[in-house]
Amino acid sequence: MKDRNAAALFGIVVYDGVEPIDIGGTVGVISMARRVLPAIESVTIAETAGPVELAGGLSIIAQAGFADAPVCDVVMVCGGPGWRRETANPAMLDFLRKPSTAQVTSVCTGAMILGAAGLLDGRMATTRRSAVGNEAQSPLQELASFAPTSRAQAAAVVDDGAVVTGGGVSLAIDATLYLIGKIYGEDARAEVAQVIEYDRAYDANRAALGHVQTERGIP
Repeated sequence: MKDRNAAALFGIVVYDGVEPIDIGGTVGVISMARRVLPAIESVTIAETAGPVELAGGLSIIAQAGFADAPVCDVVMVCGGPGWRRETANPAMLDFLRKPSTAQVTSVCTGAMILGAAGLLDGRMATTRRSAVGNEAQSPLQELASFAPTSRAQAAAVVDDGAVVTGGGVSLAIDATLYLIGKIYGEDARAEVAQVIEYDRAYDANRAALGHVQTERGIP
């Protein structure tokens, strides 16, 4: 566990078609966390540095590309309707298969990309629980198509040691807070949750959906 003044870098993996809420739930939470943890930082990483068009038409600037991404404490893959294309993107899959960190994470449908990269093989994982729009089945149901040996679990957060997966949409906030707790401790996590006025929501989501820890995820 790190001291509150110690540095930690979260690499947020983005691509065309990421949902903006996943940026708020990761980069946004880490930005606010600096009120409590002054040396926590995030860096957005895409296949190439530069503009990335999110779902809904919003664009952001990825700060680093796969080739020059810095060493991170955590690599987090965002979700959004572009996920399906990324499950067949060799550059994305190769980057995730050779991470610069032992801790890889996904939020929402980012889990499908981890599955396609083979990182969920034999692991328990979660993703968005409900089908939306013209989806024939929910991502949680479809996860087996990309990770046949994974065990899908409806949960807010699933911690399987080196791989942590977060549930759908706004649960990106929960997954990011969970990882802050894993790195800096529960007291720091709780204070950050209070700063962003999410402490009650975090506790309610954990009570309703659960935080699942496998033996590999237990400290």
